[in-house]
Amino acid sequence: MSNSLSRMATRLAYVATQVPRVAWYVGHDYLMRQLAVQARSGRRNSEPRTDSASAQPRRVVNAPVLDQWQIYADLAALLAQDLANIEAGLYPLPDDHDGTLLTRLHRSRLFFDDLPAVHRRRERNAYREVLTEATAGRRPEYYLQNFHYQSGGWLTEDSADRYDTQVEVLFKGSANAMRRQALPPLREVFAGRDQRRLQFIDLACGTGRFLDFVKQTWPRLRVVGLDLSEAYCRHARRHLNRWSRVNLTVGNAEAIPAPDNSFDAATCIFTFHELPQQARGNVIRECARVLKPGGRFVLLDSLQRGDVRDYDGILERFPQNYHEPYYGSYISEDFSAIARRFGLMHKRDVTAFVSKVMVFDKIR
Repeated sequence: MSNSLSRMATRLAYVATQVPRVAWYVGHDYLMRQLAVQARSGRRNSEPRTDSASAQPRRVVNAPVLDQWQIYADLAALLAQDLANIEAGLYPLPDDHDGTLLTRLHRSRLFFDDLPAVHRRRERNAYREVLTEATAGRRPEYYLQNFHYQSGGWLTEDSADRYDTQVEVLFKGSANAMRRQALPPLREVFAGRDQRRLQFIDLACGTGRFLDFVKQTWPRLRVVGLDLSEAYCRHARRHLNRWSRVNLTVGNAEAIPAPDNSFDAATCIFTFHELPQQARGNVIRECARVLKPGGRFVLLDSLQRGDVRDYDGILERFPQNYHEPYYGSYISEDFSAIARRFGLMHKRDVTAFVSKVMVFDKIR
C-alpha cells in the first residue's frame, strides 16, 4: 500500500509541475505565431522595400507537414518516459528551477521584446552582427553569428537570460525533459561507484540547466562546465550557486583545458548541430582524449534524417526559419564512424521526441 501511495504521490507531483510548465511555453509559442501572422500581414500591406545587401535567396523545401496532434502525442510520450525514469529510480523528481513568477515574466518580456529584431534579421538574412573588431579573433569565427537570428548571438547577458525561454518555446516546454534523457546513460557508468571520486564534464554547458539535473542526481559529484561565452558562464554560476564541487570555465571544446584521461564521463547537449563538420570531429577527438579508458561520452542533440521518418520534413525546414548554417550537414553526419576513428565505441542511440541520445564508450 505504501509503495502505491508513494508512486501516486510521485505521479501527482510530476503532473502538477510539468503540465503547467508545458502549457506556459505552448502559450508562448501560440502568441509568437499570432504575432508572426500579423507581421506578415502588415508586410503584405506595406510598400515594397529593398532588402539589404546581405539578403540571400532561400531554398524552398517542399516536405510533408507533420500533424500537430502527432507532435503533441510524441511530446506526451517523452513526458511519460521521463516519469518512468523517475519511478525506476534513474533520477529524482526534477526541480526545473525556472525561478519565481516575476523572473519568468521578466524572461518572457525579454523573449517577446526580441522578436521584432529577430523577424527583421530573418527577412534580411542578417546573421553577422556579432562579428566585430572587438569580438573577432577571440573565438572561432563560426561562433560569432546570430544563431536563430537572436540579438547578441551567444555573447550578451540578455541573450543568456533569453536562451532558456527561447529553447523551451521552440520545444513546447520539453527541453528540460529531453536533457534529462542523457542521465540514464550516465547512471550506467556511475552506478556502484563513489561519486566523490568521479570527474564529469559538460561541454558547451550554456546556462547550466543540464548540470543542475546532474547535481540533483549526484550532489557530491565533481563537475566541470565548459563554454565559450563569459555571459553564459556567469548565468550558469548564478543558476548553480546552491551546489558545491562545480567548476565553470570559459573555453573551447575543440581544445579542452584538461589533461588526458581526466574524466569518467562527458556530455554535450544541443550543441553539435551548431558546429561545422570539422569542429564536430575536433570535439569528439578531444572527448576521447580527456576520457579515462572505459569512460562514457553522451551526445544529445536533434534527430537526424531517417531517425523518425515522420520528422524528416521538419528537419529539412528547420534551417529556413532559424539561422542554422551547419544543420544540413549535421542531420546526415555519421557520428559512430567519427567516434570510431578516435577510439570511441558507439553503444546505442535512443530517440526522445525531437532529440536523440547517442552513447559512446572509450575503448579500454
